[in-house]
Amino acid sequence: MSENCDQSCSSCGEDCEDRKEAKTDCKEKLNELSSIKNVIGIVSGKGGVGKSSVTSMLAVTMKRMGYHVAILDADVTGPSIPKAFGVKGRPEGCEFGLYPLKSKTGIEIMSINLLLENDTDPVIWRGPILGNTVRQFWKDVIWGDVDFMFIDMPPGTGDVPLTVFQSLAVDGIMIVTSPQELVSMIVSKTVKMAEMMDIPVLGLIENMSFFKCPDNGREYKIFGESHIDEIAEKHKLKVFARLPVDPKISAACDQGMIELFDGDWLDPVAHKMSIYARERIEGGSRREYT
Repeated sequence: MSENCDQSCSSCGEDCEDRKEAKTDCKEKLNELSSIKNVIGIVSGKGGVGKSSVTSMLAVTMKRMGYHVAILDADVTGPSIPKAFGVKGRPEGCEFGLYPLKSKTGIEIMSINLLLENDTDPVIWRGPILGNTVRQFWKDVIWGDVDFMFIDMPPGTGDVPLTVFQSLAVDGIMIVTSPQELVSMIVSKTVKMAEMMDIPVLGLIENMSFFKCPDNGREYKIFGESHIDEIAEKHKLKVFARLPVDPKISAACDQGMIELFDGDWLDPVAHKMSIYARERIEGGSRREYT
C-alpha cells in the first residue's frame, strides 16, 4: 500500500494486497435465462483441418453420453455448423432474447447462417462487428441449462478468437491440427495465444491422421508422418485423439446427418472432458456463468 493511499480502490490501478475492491470483470454476462456449466473452445491455427467437423462430432459424442449440449458457431464468416446438422429456419425470440435452434437429437445451435436471408450470402464485416456478433450470441441467446457448450472458432489468432478469450467465460480449449510439419509452427502460435490469455489448453486432436483402406485394412498416412507427438511434448500437452480420413464423415456433414456418424474416435476426448469438468468443480474453480 502506498503511503499516500486514500482507500479509493475504485479509482486506483494498483494491485496491492490491501485492495478492498476487486477489479472489474470484463467478461460478458450470459442471458439471465441461461446457465452454462462448461465452455470449451475448439480451435485451429489454420483453416482446412476439419475443425468444424470435429466440433460437430464432439458435440454429438457428448450428447450420446447424456449431456445437454450446445454449439455457439463463432466462425461468423465461414459458418458450417447448421449445414452439418441439417438445421434450417430462423430462430424465434421473445422480450428476453433469441432461442437457439435444436438439432434432431436436441443439440442447441446458434449461427449467423440461421439469421441470413440466404445461407449462401457472404458475411462481409470488419473485425469489431464480427466480435460483437459473437458477444451477442453469448449474452442475447436463451441457452437454457447447458452442461457443455462448444464454441466453433474461426482459424487463426485474429479478432474473433481474441474476443472469445477476452469476453466469454471459456474454461479451456481443444486444438485441432493435421499431420503436416508446417502445422507444428501454427499450433505453437495458438498455444502461446492461449497462454497469454490465461486459457487452459486441454489437449490436441489430430484430424486426417491416416486413411484406413477398406480393401486390405491397412492404414496409409496420406499427409505424411505425424508430428503431433513432438508438438505435444514441446508444450507438455496430451494427444487425445487421432481421426482418420473418412469419406463418410464428409458425406454426413454434406447431408446434414452428422448425428448419425459411426465412430468412437472421440470417446476418449469426451471422457477426459467429463473428468476435467468434475475435477474443476470439485476443486472449487468452477466459474459462475449466470
